[in-house]
Amino acid sequence: MEGPNPVKVVVIGAGMGGMMSAARLAKAGHEVSLYEASDRTGGKLHTEWIGKVAFDTGPSLLTLPAVYKDFFQRTGKHLGLLCEIKPVDPSFEYRFADGTQVKFANLSRYETLNNLRTTYGDDVAQQWDRLMRRAEKMWDVSREPFIENELRSPFSLLKRFSLLRDLRIIAPWKSLREFATQALPDPHLRYILDRYATYSGSDPRKAPAVLASIAFVEECFGAWHIKGGLGTLATLVHQRAESVGVTFHLNSPVAKINVVKARATGITLNNGEFVPADAVIANADAWLIYNTLITEKIRKIKRVRTNINNADPSLAGFSLLLGIRKDDSEPLNHHTVLFPKDYDAEFDAIFTHKKPVTEPTIYICAPQDEAMTKDANLESWFVLVNAPAHGKNSFDWSNQEFARTYANSIIDQIEARGISVRSRLESLTIRTPLDLENAVRAPGGSIYGTSSNGARAAFLRAKNRSPIKGLYCVGGSAHPGGGLPLVGLSAEIVANAIGNVHNAKPLKSH
Repeated sequence: MEGPNPVKVVVIGAGMGGMMSAARLAKAGHEVSLYEASDRTGGKLHTEWIGKVAFDTGPSLLTLPAVYKDFFQRTGKHLGLLCEIKPVDPSFEYRFADGTQVKFANLSRYETLNNLRTTYGDDVAQQWDRLMRRAEKMWDVSREPFIENELRSPFSLLKRFSLLRDLRIIAPWKSLREFATQALPDPHLRYILDRYATYSGSDPRKAPAVLASIAFVEECFGAWHIKGGLGTLATLVHQRAESVGVTFHLNSPVAKINVVKARATGITLNNGEFVPADAVIANADAWLIYNTLITEKIRKIKRVRTNINNADPSLAGFSLLLGIRKDDSEPLNHHTVLFPKDYDAEFDAIFTHKKPVTEPTIYICAPQDEAMTKDANLESWFVLVNAPAHGKNSFDWSNQEFARTYANSIIDQIEARGISVRSRLESLTIRTPLDLENAVRAPGGSIYGTSSNGARAAFLRAKNRSPIKGLYCVGGSAHPGGGLPLVGLSAEIVANAIGNVHNAKPLKSH
C-alpha cells in the first residue's frame, strides 16, 4: 500500500472500521484526519463502568483474533504486548426449555462432541460433527471471495474456475433453517444453529445457509476475552491510530459529504466548516450515508439507496446491565444462552409483527474478570434479548414505563430457569434500541444496519467502493458485514483500495 504519492484522507466516524482504516493509511504515509460526532471513540464497542462494575455493552466476544493481531503487527507493536487476551472456556453454555443444557468447549470439537454425547446421545453428537465438516467447507469456499475481498457483483463470481462446485457447497438457494432441518434432526442443535443467523441480525428462515460457517469459525479460531473488557481493544486501536499520525476531531459531527460531478471532494461539518479531501471514508451506517450525508440527487447512487432502503433492518437489542452480588451459588459461565420453548415466535414477533418478544432467547454475559469490578463481592451481568428496531414503521421504544415492565419480565424468566437475580441485585440499568440509536447514530438501534435476509443480501449491502468516486464505506453496515472480525477486514479492504487507487494516480486537492 505504500507509495510515492501521499494523499489527504478524511474519515467520518471513530468506530473500529474508521479507526483501523485510518491507521493503516496513515502508516502508509497518507495524511489522515478523523471526525467523530460524539466525545469518545470505538462506536458500538464499549466497556462502560456503572458504579463499581464494568459492562461490555457492544461486542462481548472476540473471534478471529488474527484480524486484530495483523492490524497491530502491520502498524507497530504486537497486540499481545499491549493487553491480555484470554480464552473463554466453555465458549457457550446453552440451556433449553426442556431442562437440558450443554456446554460448547473452546477450541475443542472433541470435548464439545463428548458433551453432546453425554446429554443427548451419540447420534446427536454425530449430527453436529457432520455439520461442522460441511461448515468448514463453506468457510473455505466463502472466505476469499465473500469476506476477504471486495464484493462487486454476482457476475464477478462467474470468473471463479470452481464456481459450480463452490455453489453446491454453500447452497445459496437454501436458508439456514432449511439447511438445519435437513442436517440436524435434533431440535436442540437446530436452535443452536438458528442462533448464528442472529449474529448478523437476521431471521434464520431467510438468512443464507452459508452462515453455518460462523459456527466453524467460532470453534476453529476460538472465543476470546480481553482483560478489562472488549472496550480495551477500542482504546488500543485509538492509541495506535494517533501514534501513526491520524488526527482525531471528537465532538465534530459531519453534516454532509461534498460531491462534485459524482466525485467526493470532502466533508462539511455541522458548524459549516468545509474539509477538503482526496478520499472520504464513511464509517457511518449505510442508511445515513446515502440518505442524509449525501444530499445531492445523483443518478449513480439511486439503485444503492433503493437497495438499502428496501432491505430488512437487522435485529436490535434490548439489554439489562445488572450489578450482581456474589453468593455461594455456582458462578455463571462467561456466556449463557437461555432458549425459549418456541424460537420461531421470536422471529415472528420481530420481523413480522415488529414488537418485543414475550418469551425471548436470553443471552447473559458474566465475564468473571477481576479487572471489571472494583468490589470483589460484585460482578457484572450483561443481559441481551433480540428486539425490533425503534421507529414509526417498527416499535416505539420511547415509553420508559414499558421498558421497565419488559425488563422485569425478562428477570422473571431468568429466575424461572433457576438463576437467582433479584435477591442479589445491586444495580439495574436498562438500554433500549432507542438508546443505541441516540448513542452511536445507528438508525432504529439496528445493530448491524441491514440484515442478511435473502440470498441476495450480501450483494445489496453497501459496497466498500461507493459509486461516487473517492467515497468509501467501512464498518458493520458495509461489506463484508457486522461483528469485530468482519469490521476489521472491512477496514483492510478499504485501506488497500484507497492505497491502490491513489498511489497509482493521486487526485488533486479541491
